[in-house]
Amino acid sequence: MATPVSVLRLPKGPDPNSRGFDPKSARFIALCRPSIATSAASGAELQREQHARSVLRETFLRCLLSMNNKKVRFHMHGKVKVEATFGASDIDVLNFQVSDLHTPIGVQKEALIRSQDVISFTVDE
Repeated sequence: MATPVSVLRLPKGPDPNSRGFDPKSARFIALCRPSIATSAASGAELQREQHARSVLRETFLRCLLSMNNKKVRFHMHGKVKVEATFGASDIDVLNFQVSDLHTPIGVQKEALIRSQDVISFTVDE
């Protein structure tokens, strides 16, 4: 007999197509808050911040790209250290896909590591 599986349904967004969230919602404010207040900032300040953010984002994405198929050591909460071969990251950098994950309790062939659990990581050259 087949085992029933529950389905998790995520809440719909504010528009009819379920795309995005209300900019005034707590979720949007927590995830997308600019560091410079929009009402108090001049156009030049916002442009500088946007440029700095784009440079940092590009550098980080190039770092992720260069990590592909390399050994990575993750330092996680609880003083846990794990090693794995880096595969990829999702678009929001919420999860890392790794192979041959060596943990204190064994080895996993394939795994996802939540980025919120990672304090830092180092890449073997």
